[in-house]
Amino acid sequence: MQTNRKETSLFIAWCASVIAMLGSLYFSEIMQYEPCELCWYQRMLMYPLTVILGIAVVKKDYAISFYSMVLSAIGMSISLYHYSIQKVSFLTEMAPACGRIPCTGAYINWFGFITIPFLALTGFIIIFISSFIVYRTLKKEEENR
Repeated sequence: MQTNRKETSLFIAWCASVIAMLGSLYFSEIMQYEPCELCWYQRMLMYPLTVILGIAVVKKDYAISFYSMVLSAIGMSISLYHYSIQKVSFLTEMAPACGRIPCTGAYINWFGFITIPFLALTGFIIIFISSFIVYRTLKKEEENR
């Protein structure tokens, strides 16, 4: 039962990373939205997750969950900051310039709150929670031995 839970959670984390990666490539390559500096940092954290979680799914390497939690937590922090400087007015006004493309700009604004950093944040949260479930289950199994 626990192995199935670990497998499923690891697979969900990998799926979330693949969807996030494909989404970011869609926005930059198909829609021609040039990523800002903070978007690049989020990509630097998401793209490796696609590879390492994919390998972990194939090899059933559940120990990778610790590393994916760390990378996704850092990604969540950057995404939350990025989303905040887009949506919180006093942060938007005080945001430093971050390159050629302003980090405060929003290419999309679906339903008045869904922006690209929000989508990245959602992906990182899904990966973090799924990885945490794998990590916690793994630790419980180790304690029971």
